[in-house]
Amino acid sequence: MSKMIEVFVPDIGDFDEVEVIEILVSEGDSISVEDSLVTVESDKATMEIPSSHAGVVAKVKVNIGDKVSEGSLVILLDADSASAEPAAAKEQEAETSVESKPAPAPALAKASAPAKKAPAEKAPPTINIDHDNFKRAHASPAVRKFARELGVDLTRVSGTGNHERILRENIQDYVKQALREPDGGGASLGVEPMPEVDFSQWGDVETKKLSKINILTGKFMHRNWVNVPHVTQFDEADITELEAFRKKTNIDYADKGIKVTMLSFIMKAVVMGLKEFPRFNSSLDASGEALIQKNYFHIGIAVATPDGLVVPVIRDVDQKSLSDLAAELRAVSIKARDKKLKPSEMQGGCFTISSLGGIGGTSFTPIINAPEVAILGVSRSKMQPVWNGSDFEPRLMCPLSLSYDHRVIDGAEGAAFSSYLSKLLSDVRYLLM
Repeated sequence: MSKMIEVFVPDIGDFDEVEVIEILVSEGDSISVEDSLVTVESDKATMEIPSSHAGVVAKVKVNIGDKVSEGSLVILLDADSASAEPAAAKEQEAETSVESKPAPAPALAKASAPAKKAPAEKAPPTINIDHDNFKRAHASPAVRKFARELGVDLTRVSGTGNHERILRENIQDYVKQALREPDGGGASLGVEPMPEVDFSQWGDVETKKLSKINILTGKFMHRNWVNVPHVTQFDEADITELEAFRKKTNIDYADKGIKVTMLSFIMKAVVMGLKEFPRFNSSLDASGEALIQKNYFHIGIAVATPDGLVVPVIRDVDQKSLSDLAAELRAVSIKARDKKLKPSEMQGGCFTISSLGGIGGTSFTPIINAPEVAILGVSRSKMQPVWNGSDFEPRLMCPLSLSYDHRVIDGAEGAAFSSYLSKLLSDVRYLLM
């Protein structure tokens, strides 16, 4: 008699639920341990769920669109038929990014302005929500009415009743949380919505749906942009000697498989900057009246993919060598490409680096990855003539763009931090101290 094994969703981090967006196996497929079974999507990343056992797929227990969590049953395996060749896993594009990041904070649905002729206190607000999803929300008519009265989008509320039914107290908790955010979480900015335009009146058009990560990243970035007063400081670092040292090091250690990237040096320089200027390694508390100082140094690295942005976090950068960082950066890239990044691997960052050096550009204004208070943008280095006091000489200059939260960091400290980074990168001896 065949031995049936149940394969469940493993630990997926802090998320209660993720959505199944792709089934990667079929009944009758032979699979090995760690072969991917399904692709799931959270509000931060897409990841593949691996198999814990080998065998032949007897039954797929999930469908596209299902919500699953840790412990959910994915497939039934016939372990007695494990000798068959494993099914080939489908190759997917990586889903990684800058500034990433955390699910958008709760926000009250924005109400449109009342008609001018009607008194404001008598004109009921129009809730700007997805009405189709609002109708499908699991809530009683009374709770729906309560949500409309408060201007709450039910699609944003998590239910705690039976079968996740939304209760009155869930809406009350949601509103309380939203009001704790500065300016109500950015819900009421008094800005008129963008008009709807029928572009087809001028020619042929095609509508392409954004990925879930694109949509949520956009909301997150918009929230950060309108709630955080950004200032961007531009600078340049002379990395002529540093680049020469990097290349020589990679040649000397090629037989050991060590290949150090410029990003590893920049990460070490940033950590030294965070130690020298501790306010850059802090976050505002919920009241906005105190700073939470961090005594650890976890650096987020923004990575862009065709489907969206994610920010994997490299932890304890201060305790790792340049070669350690280079190896970890490579490992993170492979995980991202194979959709193996867990939500927990994209949380807890102190400071983010967004490097566009491999693409181009002279400078840009990166958006802060709140609740962090600063982010460093790195553009493509290029040779420039630099005056040395007697004549011009060619130097390799790296453009830096430092955006910071002006509620926490003033302009003088922002300029000092940027200058300090330039100093560190301009003389490799400082980084080795």
